[in-house]
Amino acid sequence: MTAALRTPDGERALATAAELAGGDPLAAAAAMRASGVPADLAAAALTQAELRRRAAGKFGRDAARMFFTRAGLEQATRAAVADRRAARLRAAGVRTLADLGCGIGADAFAAARSGIKVYAVEADPETATVAAANASALGLDVTVECGDATAFDLSGVDAVFCDPARRRGGRRVFDPAAYSPPWDFVAALPERVPRTVLKLAPGIDHALVPPGAEAEWVSVGGDVVEAAFWCGPLASVPRRATLLDRGELTGSGAERAPIGPVRDYVYDPDGAVVRAHLVAEFAATVGGNLADPEIAYVYADAPAPTPYARGFRVLVTLPFSLKRLRALLRERDVGRVEILKRGSALDPERLRRDLRLTGSGPATLVLTRVAGAPTVLVCDPL
Repeated sequence: MTAALRTPDGERALATAAELAGGDPLAAAAAMRASGVPADLAAAALTQAELRRRAAGKFGRDAARMFFTRAGLEQATRAAVADRRAARLRAAGVRTLADLGCGIGADAFAAARSGIKVYAVEADPETATVAAANASALGLDVTVECGDATAFDLSGVDAVFCDPARRRGGRRVFDPAAYSPPWDFVAALPERVPRTVLKLAPGIDHALVPPGAEAEWVSVGGDVVEAAFWCGPLASVPRRATLLDRGELTGSGAERAPIGPVRDYVYDPDGAVVRAHLVAEFAATVGGNLADPEIAYVYADAPAPTPYARGFRVLVTLPFSLKRLRALLRERDVGRVEILKRGSALDPERLRRDLRLTGSGPATLVLTRVAGAPTVLVCDPL
């Protein structure tokens, strides 16, 4: 149906659908039929218009010209993340790149815009068609091939980017051996082409980091969106946490933060910092310590502006007791709470109901462990 949407009739249907996107779907379908658009073309145009509307957050203005599948949009790299990766590849001297498992093309297009010649391979025929259509719509010189990534000839490229598919039948795949292409092929790529970047799920096991590679975790707006393994000459540090537009934290990933008491301020590190095992490096930036060796809350004596964590002033620390906590919040006239937790089995929404708050003010509750004991901190955000 992508081909039909690229015809003059399809373009007119898309233009009409764009005006209706975001409204009532039944009314939109009726309006399309009333304008004389055939039912199948109307359905495809309305679906595409809705996907384009959702894609604006990832792709900005380009979304209005691109084509999407639902799965392709969900799995596509955000343009800002892809642009940053492409700039790093270009700065490393990459001139030709094989994108194995290109999806709808987000990373391939960013690399092409940076001046890299890209050969993109996608196993799913519909997705490959969409990627080719997007390259044409954006005016980018990207060669898109529908085929098996494991059979692609890598002799003509000086770098590889691989984003293995981690969904099957609409469900997430957590076992790397079940990726497509499978992990044994993916993990061997750096031996074939040393300048290789692997894009993976944020929960990837550190034990799978190739020898000598840099493991990076990327967060956008506080959400960890991906892990990336930079192999061979592309590696510059063992671990990196990239907080897009906020900064980067690097280190060995093997340091241990000091253990000490709960102090006047508590910091909740960004998920990328935690995933990259850089909590100790972060703690050093605020002169902080952990109160439990397994919990990533960092405690310090003074407030410090930091891009790597949210900070809170600790008002009260007490061993967890629903009765005592409820009484304390009533005494403080608290009527609404933000609930954070690490190392706690409590369900935040059930706790919120059980507290039966009636006050007027806000507070932040941090559910955690201190020296192994369930603890709650009542805090104010910095």
